[in-house]
Amino acid sequence: MFRGIKWKKILKLSAYGGAGVGLISSLHANNYDVTSVGIVRFANAAKAVLDISVYYKKNLYKTEVKLMDQESEEYLKLKSEVHQWGAERLLKLCCLNKGVFIKVGQHIGALDYLLPVEYVNTMKVLHSKAPKSSLKDVYTVLRQDLGKEPEEIFKSIDPEPLGTASLAQVHKAVLHDGRTVAVKVQHASVRGNSIVDLKTMEFLVSIVSRLFPDFRFEWLVKETKRNIPLELDFHNEGKNAEKADRILVHFPWLFVPKIYWNLTTPRVLTMEFVEGGQINDVEYIEKSKINKVQLSSRLGDMYSEMIFKHGFVHADPHPGNILVQACNNDFRIILLDHGLYAELEPKFRRQYARLWLSIMNFDMPAIKQVANDLGVGDLYWLLSCMVTGRTWESISGAGGITKSKPGADEKKVFQQRIPQFLPHINAVLSRVDRQMLLLFKTNDLLRGIEHTLKTHGRRAALLTMAARCVQAEYSEQRREALGTLQRNAIIICEVWTLFKLKIWYLMLSITDILGFA
Repeated sequence: MFRGIKWKKILKLSAYGGAGVGLISSLHANNYDVTSVGIVRFANAAKAVLDISVYYKKNLYKTEVKLMDQESEEYLKLKSEVHQWGAERLLKLCCLNKGVFIKVGQHIGALDYLLPVEYVNTMKVLHSKAPKSSLKDVYTVLRQDLGKEPEEIFKSIDPEPLGTASLAQVHKAVLHDGRTVAVKVQHASVRGNSIVDLKTMEFLVSIVSRLFPDFRFEWLVKETKRNIPLELDFHNEGKNAEKADRILVHFPWLFVPKIYWNLTTPRVLTMEFVEGGQINDVEYIEKSKINKVQLSSRLGDMYSEMIFKHGFVHADPHPGNILVQACNNDFRIILLDHGLYAELEPKFRRQYARLWLSIMNFDMPAIKQVANDLGVGDLYWLLSCMVTGRTWESISGAGGITKSKPGADEKKVFQQRIPQFLPHINAVLSRVDRQMLLLFKTNDLLRGIEHTLKTHGRRAALLTMAARCVQAEYSEQRREALGTLQRNAIIICEVWTLFKLKIWYLMLSITDILGFA
């Protein structure tokens, strides 16, 4: 008996000792940052979720509030205040835990048309003001990954980062041969924390989903789990950049910075340095006399080419990742941050093209059929709204979305309705083909850019995408044609449809010039 007790004590002490050594090792590896320890990060997240859950339960889900008129000004004001409190508490958690939590917060801040406006607007700050690593931490990663002292490689490194993101930050540097480069350095603790963070999120989201059925975000955790390993490998990002440059080389106005592979590792990415203004920097664009409608049109052309022709889509087009640079009475678009791409299968690309075409023509049987093929069935109307960012009234009205201009308040109306349809939106996000999820994010970010540039009324990007849809679908039909006669008929249909789109665009341009509504 004594011997058994003794061994139990030894095992217990060994376990405690091992845990202590593990804790000290973890702290040492992360410069004694307590928030890098898994159990601390879990506790931070659990506390935030508990706080938000209790606040909702006390203020929005109590019996007397549920009995209120759901459309009354009093109820809507209360709901907005509760959402705002929850969003600010979630932002605090993201800034505290950093890393993957920042990435998820940025994703939330990109879903303008899919989530309550309070969460979207609060999280948008993370696109440009993510917490940064110290220069000491940056030098530690450079030393570990490049195998030399930073001073041996770089003549100088600007101590202040050009930009800070969830997983890394970028510094301007000069090589000893005089070349100016941009060095992207991964935050030191991100890779080690990501596994614990993802498991934490998965666990807590499952709890929240049981407590509040309206907030089912399992799809967001699944996508993050799938994408984070790709984004943490800068070799993958470098390859994506070169592939994007290769497939879009025929656009003379597009520039993708060159990768310096001899100074690139899974945690360090060194690339050509390029200057320019962010694509939502209206002051820079106007000062540089850049045509905003043409800028929107080129964005639409670039993304349509990626979606419909190549199925290789830059899936993180927030303003910090797209620059515009005035040059020789023209301008060029600079595409940065190639860590996350959506790779679309040919079958899905055709379904997506058909969905856009059927929406533009308001072909109800076709809309229902494509929606069913994509997995959302009777929620075809909501899928159409989520893809286009337009209300169902605009889509189903006279002429459909191709002929109707988005009203000044349409985005506001759309966002006001989001809380009402949140369970349905989550149903779409849970059921739809997984390839669609990154396209939702991409579409919303591009629409946000158009709203900032105030070009959404002209729908330059929409009409560019419409033309690409037509070309993609009729190209497939020609390939499947049984003979010359059928092929010629398809060509005539394609030419006629493209001609109608050009006429509609010309009419819009004329009404804008004359100042008509």
